[in-house]
Amino acid sequence: MIALFAPDAAATDAIGAAIAGHLRAGDIVTLEGDLGAGKTALARAIIRARLNEPNLEVPSPTFAIVQPYRGIVHADLYRLADESEIDELGLIEDENDIVLVEWPERAPSLMRRPGLGIAIGMGAAGNGRVLSVIARGREPKGLADALAPWRVEETQ
Repeated sequence: MIALFAPDAAATDAIGAAIAGHLRAGDIVTLEGDLGAGKTALARAIIRARLNEPNLEVPSPTFAIVQPYRGIVHADLYRLADESEIDELGLIEDENDIVLVEWPERAPSLMRRPGLGIAIGMGAAGNGRVLSVIARGREPKGLADALAPWRVEETQ
């Protein structure tokens, strides 16, 4: 596990850019955290960096549930009643797409697929964000190096 601290929005954006550079085709990135923890902000940073479009409009997929981009799918599963609904949503239509999933606990099978698991929470006294990054099905070495500026500890 790689533990990070993002003191502000700029740090969250930089962390998202660092993560974007280490994603592989077909990765599932699960984003866990309470309402308002910063899941969408991190997803937005990853999408903008991955597509090299810093001003791209990246709305929250809360109402649309799934928001597709070139090679990336951003989903918010909060309103899912049952995991079987992910098939109807076309969440994984192209096995090469990177899929960013907010509220992945609504579809636990996604949390077992290769990619990254990221938990986001508020920092002490509500300052900044604390992130925990776990690589699933891969060696996280290069990612750990890219995230070093924000790392607070690393455990295996």
